[in-house]
Amino acid sequence: MKITGPDQQLLSVLRENARASTAEIARRLNLSRTTVQSRIERLERDGVIAGYTVRVAEAAERGHIRAHIMITVLPKQMPAVVEALRVLPEVRTLHSVSGPSDLVALGVAPTVEEMDALTDRIGAIDGVERTTSSIILSAKFER
Repeated sequence: MKITGPDQQLLSVLRENARASTAEIARRLNLSRTTVQSRIERLERDGVIAGYTVRVAEAAERGHIRAHIMITVLPKQMPAVVEALRVLPEVRTLHSVSGPSDLVALGVAPTVEEMDALTDRIGAIDGVERTTSSIILSAKFER
């Protein structure tokens, strides 16, 4: 699956607003509406665009605590730990990383107490050896 320069531009516009109309995208990229539509369909068919999602405005969750939770997993327990984390709605993203931790989760909770409870629940998952958390103070930008 080859992503061209115009595909990258299209993906950039969709990252900003996946609900933008084909006509609006075409105007921004100086392409025809038909070309934009066919590129989107090809990117979806080729699996480049895996889906669309909702980004909640920071103001909508104002006051919520967000934290990066670093998780160390016991050997051979990764699949079970990942599945246990997948069902926790407070865990928004999960990344496998190199370094002293095996996973980094983005946790979101309304209060410090609930974030504490979330990290305790994560630490209690079979196969989790240790967790450490870093509270996010602010987002400088997100794409």
